[in-house]
Amino acid sequence: MRWSLIVEPEGRPGHQQMATDDALLRSAREGVAYLRLYAWRPPCLSFGRNEPAAQRYDRRRIAALGLDTVRRPTGGRAVWHDAEVTYAVAGPAALFGSLPATYRAIHTMLAEALRRLGVPASLARPRAPILPSAGACFAAPVGGEIVVRDRKLVGSAQVREGGAFLQHGAILLQDGQDVVSSITLGPVPSSAATSLGAALGRDVTFAEIAAAIAEAARHAWPGTWAEAAPPQLEGSGRYADPAWTWRS
Repeated sequence: MRWSLIVEPEGRPGHQQMATDDALLRSAREGVAYLRLYAWRPPCLSFGRNEPAAQRYDRRRIAALGLDTVRRPTGGRAVWHDAEVTYAVAGPAALFGSLPATYRAIHTMLAEALRRLGVPASLARPRAPILPSAGACFAAPVGGEIVVRDRKLVGSAQVREGGAFLQHGAILLQDGQDVVSSITLGPVPSSAATSLGAALGRDVTFAEIAAAIAEAARHAWPGTWAEAAPPQLEGSGRYADPAWTWRS
């Protein structure tokens, strides 16, 4: 397999990040695979593809706080993206097998990368699926996600289209998910989030985590690896459109 490694520590707005991940999904249909690691600038609130955002979150308060927003191409629930490393893996659908097998293969690699840094990371026990309307992503881990002492460290989501898959997720350097709670309408579940800073008792940098993940991926997923630039975008398409972001 030909792998392209894309590392973007400088960050870009949410609509550009989601358009880029979408472009990787479309490119993966041609038989190539990608590992992308990136940051968000400015910080951004993202919604899952099928999440009832307009009913679940206070749009007026979000506007008053000046928060950037975007809707992801993948499922899941709301995430506040700030002090984190976001990963994206895209490739042919057959690369790791079924959706659950792909989910596990990626999380196994990420957990191994984090354990090499001293993080006691493990995969969450199987549990009943959580509905998109059940609150923020980090309110609770789902089966197979990465946890530290049963607290959620990495939130992930996956989509499959046209014979390819995209899975991306947030690896928290610091926990700022209380932002999601502050703009939630109705009951607010208690957070189950943790962070690398809390797990290691020190500040953790983007570069440190990105290097560990790249090394673990090369070891876990044999093939030809090359560093690459992100795809050029002519525009952000639907990801910059409020009608997409706030659709029911």
